[in-house]
Formats: sequence, structure tokens, C-alpha cells
Amino acid sequence: MGTPELISPRSPRVTAARRLAKRNFRGKERRFIAEGPQAVREAAEHRGSDGEPTLIELFATVEAAERYADIVAAAHTAGARVHLADSDVLADVSQTVTPQGLIGVCRFLDSPFDAILAAKPKLVAVLAHVRDPGNAGTVLRCADAAGADAVVLTDASVDLYNPKSVRASVGSLFHLPVAVGVPVEQAVQGLRAAGVRILAADGAGDDDLDDELDAGTMGGPTAWVFGNEAWGLPEETRALADAVVRVPIHGKAESLNLATAAAVCLYASARAQRPR
Repeated sequence: MGTPELISPRSPRVTAARRLAKRNFRGKERRFIAEGPQAVREAAEHRGSDGEPTLIELFATVEAAERYADIVAAAHTAGARVHLADSDVLADVSQTVTPQGLIGVCRFLDSPFDAILAAKPKLVAVLAHVRDPGNAGTVLRCADAAGADAVVLTDASVDLYNPKSVRASVGSLFHLPVAVGVPVEQAVQGLRAAGVRILAADGAGDDDLDDELDAGTMGGPTAWVFGNEAWGLPEETRALADAVVRVPIHGKAESLNLATAAAVCLYASARAQRPR
């Protein structure tokens, strides 16, 4: 593949990519980092709502460019600038302990909340007060796997483009619409006006998920509201929901973590909505 083009971590292109680790720079530039072959492959194939390619630049070691020649070709096809770099440069930009040799610089891709409502979603995950980026990315991945139509991150939740969130989504960030910075009251009101039932997931909920399924009440359009990892949903958020639902604990476990509970709830809705 030739000699690496970017041999210094002080290169202006490397410096510009490295500073995207900070949220204020991401917001200013409206760009974020996607690392690893899976995320970069998805980014290279993704286009925004305006039709423009999401992947802007690709940094690759010579070894990774040879191993993942198809991804490099896809990046070229998308019009991205491809830079060959030595491993020290990749390590300088990477947010992981063991970089995989591919780092993409991508345009923001979140969707307007109004566009999500206009699409008449049947299953939505709303992340309210979720502060851990790994959890946010994992819930997004669960929503994608369950066939959800959209994810909404409220203004009290973590940054969607945090490198840990992007990695934890394992490419799902590029698969479904995600709205960010929506006040929780606005999210609930908008979804309810669009005919979506609002269920708050909480371990102390009055309603049992099994009972909801047995009653046949979960077949319609549904939005699940998930709260903070440590203290769940505040009372004012719970009060906005049509029902506060707990996942039943049949064994001796004290509780479920956020991502596991989200997977159970989203799959329960997905199953209830499937035609028999």
C-alpha cells in the first residue's frame, strides 16, 4: 500500500481528528470518531438525510488497509479522504487501548425529532437521564436488534457521539434514526400525540411486564422510557408515562442492569407487535 502518508502525530489532520475526543469540539465541528472495521464499514455505506456521505476521512495503518481493502475501497467510493498512517498516529487518535488500525471521521447523523414522529414509529427507545456512554450505546444496539424504529436521547442524557457510545453501539448508530437533546416532556408529548403509548421501565413499577403481555396491551405503538443507571427515573418523569412497568425478577438477583432490562422490554414489545 506504500509508505504511510502521515508520519507525525502533530500533522494538522491528525490534530483535528484527535480533538474530536472532546465534546465541545465535536459539537463545534459536528463530527465524531468511529473506530474499528465494523463501525467504519457502516459509516462508509451510510448517507445522511441530505444524501451526503457520512464518512469524511479514514485513517488506516498499512496492515489494516491491506486486511480491509474492501472498507478502504468503500471509503474511496464514498468520497472520503483516505490517509495511510503508522501505528503511532492511530494510537494518538484512538480512544481504545488496542486500536484496530481503522479510524473514521464522520459527520453527525442524528435525525430531527419531528422527522421521527412523522414516520409514525411503532417502537421507540427513549433514554432519559442515561449518563453512561457505554450503556447508551448498548441500549441503541438492543433497540436496533429488536427492530425499533428510532431512539431518542433526552437533553439530560449522555452525548450520542461520545467515543464509548459509538463503540458500544457496534455499528447500530448507523442503522436507525436517533434524535438527541430532546427534553423528556417534549419527547413524551410528541410521541403520545403521534399515537404512541408511553411505558416507563422501572424496577419499582406498579405494573408487571408479564401481566402486560398476558393482558395483550402491548401490541400497539410503544415507547419505552429508560432512566439513570443508578437511580432510575425521577418521579416527575414516571408521572409522564401511561404506565410504569417492572421487569419481573423470578430468581434471586437484586436487579437487572440498564441494558439488560432495555433488551427484555424492547423484545417483549417487538414480540407483541409481530403478527401471529
